[in-house]
Amino acid sequence: MPRQGGTILAVPALVWYVIFMVGPVAAIFVIAALHWPGMLQPVSFAGLDNVRTVLDDPVFWDAVRNTAVQLAVALPIMIVCAYMLGYYVAQRPPGHRVIRYLLFIPGLISTPAKAMVFYAALSPDGLANGALRSAGLGSLTDAWLASPSTALACLIALDVWSGIGFTAVLFAARLGSVPEDLGEAAQLDGAGHWRTMWRIHFPVIRDYVGVVTMLQFLWTLFGSAQHVLLLTQGGPGSSSTTLSFLVYQKAFIAADLGYSQTVGVILFLAGLVGLLTIRRVFRQNY
Repeated sequence: MPRQGGTILAVPALVWYVIFMVGPVAAIFVIAALHWPGMLQPVSFAGLDNVRTVLDDPVFWDAVRNTAVQLAVALPIMIVCAYMLGYYVAQRPPGHRVIRYLLFIPGLISTPAKAMVFYAALSPDGLANGALRSAGLGSLTDAWLASPSTALACLIALDVWSGIGFTAVLFAARLGSVPEDLGEAAQLDGAGHWRTMWRIHFPVIRDYVGVVTMLQFLWTLFGSAQHVLLLTQGGPGSSSTTLSFLVYQKAFIAADLGYSQTVGVILFLAGLVGLLTIRRVFRQNY
């Protein structure tokens, strides 16, 4: 009886999961096989036509390249720097509680507010160009968000800035549960903080680093559309278009739902492969 009662109590959660989690994923694959030019337009079966259209579109390949660069640059910088910051905070330096709060601040700021901060700093008359002119480096000024060579880099900088503090707090919380005897024994053997950080503490929390890396991977892969939308609109041209923004652009601007969800399927599969790869890289060796 208790087991049957527990099963009955789990039914609402299972129904919610199927409707709101499994359902949308299945809908992506269904819509990807349709020709659907807008929400109120007639729908017809497209088969693999959407896949051919996507693969023949140079904008899609620009988005693939931009997303790959974004992940390859932002993710390692964010995880490595956040781990080092988290290790420093876990050592409880003077004012470590205040440092935790300061690191967490970017996570408390709304995405539009973060975008406005970066827009104010990187606009032609913004803080970055003003600082360069004040330092006598006016020749280095640029329209950072409107230049094909720097727009994507600005978005990557925003990704790192907005995620590094929150991730560092997570690492500090996990490192705080590591027995202090490990670090003390390593230091008695002559290991400095650098070696203790990477050779002693890192292997202990290796699986947790993998979990945090997966979370940041998913956030960067699927959440970059909002930063692109607010700052660059994918431009100039397609120089800062990412896969997640391309899904939004084709669905809500171009009203091509079949194309949009075909890219969504590719994005879903890329996320799945990325998660499995990260899990394999960071799995414990014992």
